[in-house]
Amino acid sequence: MKKIIIFTFALLIIALTVGLFSCDRVASIASDGEMPQMMGEEIPIGVVVALTGQHAEPYGFPMQRGFELAREEINRLGGVNLMFITVDDQSTVEGAKEAVQHLVNQGVPAIVGLAISTHLKEAAPIAQKNRVIAFSSVSSAAGLSGIGNFIFRTSLATNISIPSGVIVTQQKIAYQKVATIYDDIDVYSRSSNEVLKTVLEANGVEILTQETFKTGDTDFSQQLTNIMAVEPDALFISALSQEIAQIVAQTSKVGFPDTIRVISPDLTMDEVQKAGDGAEGTIGFIGWSRTSDAPGNQAFIENYRAKYGIEPEPWAAQSYATLYVLANAIKIAQSADSTAIRDALAQTKDLPTILGNFSFNPDGDALYDQIVLIVKDGEFQLFE
Repeated sequence: MKKIIIFTFALLIIALTVGLFSCDRVASIASDGEMPQMMGEEIPIGVVVALTGQHAEPYGFPMQRGFELAREEINRLGGVNLMFITVDDQSTVEGAKEAVQHLVNQGVPAIVGLAISTHLKEAAPIAQKNRVIAFSSVSSAAGLSGIGNFIFRTSLATNISIPSGVIVTQQKIAYQKVATIYDDIDVYSRSSNEVLKTVLEANGVEILTQETFKTGDTDFSQQLTNIMAVEPDALFISALSQEIAQIVAQTSKVGFPDTIRVISPDLTMDEVQKAGDGAEGTIGFIGWSRTSDAPGNQAFIENYRAKYGIEPEPWAAQSYATLYVLANAIKIAQSADSTAIRDALAQTKDLPTILGNFSFNPDGDALYDQIVLIVKDGEFQLFE
């Protein structure tokens, strides 16, 4: 019996030793990055978009379509498996804050969406405090990525897009005196106008008047009449989608002369179609174009048409690119940990996307080539 007990005890010691060695080996593999954490499982990604309210149709629905198309493609390619937890921000600041807090409570490593700069400004600190990535695919007011090192954006920030757009348009139009109109309660619109003022004055352009309005206004005839009275060479519009379309449409109704060139930095085909004849000749600074030969862009357009039966919108394209940039960072991080993904995102450099070669600057703002377009016969053409 003693011999049996001694033999059994010896076998237990050997088994424990082998087991501990195996555990050490597994830990070593994982620490060396050879075994991705959770990479075989679904990684939950929070999506905050407007599905109700005034921002749903111009921003929320296209963003959701772009995200979903990208998710399907990414999961099909393999290497990372993403699932969405989607929350409606209801087109309000409080809705955006509640959506981000809900997703933080759900334990997601990253949140995408957050279209409106006013919303991002209030909601991003919640993500930053909880070390969750907030990756906006649309907002572009200057400085918002500086809220913290977990905040990233796909749209070209106003302090990046406007200077290059002004240089291109001033060289070709040679405007010397201009007017601006902007929404004085919207964060993006104020940022756009402030950057415009700085850049225009630095380039020797005189600003004759700066007209204002408030989100939700529908009649801009008085502001446009005031602008016509000072006879500028160009008018710059800083507004969100609904107001852009109405202002551009009303330029023709108040008799805007052809001598005043209308420039709206964030102009999209949606606003052009809603503005009708008033949009003819309007110029926009665009991050994405259907005519671009960027890698995968034409395939994206074809796949979007096939899935949804409509032409892709810029906000859909930017959201599609956003998820690919995020998925690339997850693959590089080989982890679902938000800090590891954040570190990989920050190192993104010249990544081929449908927006062109995509990089982040040290603040988390996107860098890629901008396109300047003009409306001719109701369609966008390269501004040449």
